[in-house]
Amino acid sequence: MERATFAGGCFWCIDAALEELDGVQSTTSGYTGGHESDPTYEEVCRETTGHAEAVRVEFDPDVVAYADLLEVFFSIHDPTTEDRQGPDVGSQYRSAVYYHDDAQRETVEAFVDELESAEVYDGPIVTEIEPVGEFYVAEEYHQDYFEKNPDKPYCAAQVLPKVEKVREEFRDLTAPQQ
Repeated sequence: MERATFAGGCFWCIDAALEELDGVQSTTSGYTGGHESDPTYEEVCRETTGHAEAVRVEFDPDVVAYADLLEVFFSIHDPTTEDRQGPDVGSQYRSAVYYHDDAQRETVEAFVDELESAEVYDGPIVTEIEPVGEFYVAEEYHQDYFEKNPDKPYCAAQVLPKVEKVREEFRDLTAPQQ
């Protein structure tokens, strides 16, 4: 198994969308990229810790490639908006890829360069590309939030469209539905 870590708005959205992929063994919502130890959700939301809401992904690279994870990640959030995704505003919602080794760094840098060259987005990509630091697991109620709360208004409005996009546009990468 390998790990990947992504931040791109509310971790509920990233978590639920990436969980759809075949080869993803688990996702964990948490906080990384900051300067405080053991931050709480409330502290992260106050923007005093420097952390982003992030998702750590455990995946089987023989089933799903890191490049595939990047493709899905960049399709389900707007990498051109700084400190904002949809209705969520603040530095904790920044777009970032936290790489775990040089191979991931090289892959994400090349991927972003390709997106920029192809002018896929109207504006420049502001996604931070940083080495992964300490990852702090978020409170239990944040784990698998969409799965536990699919009918909550935020989930219906923000998370479900991302999950549906993955199911439709990345059908060849998704796990068989139970």
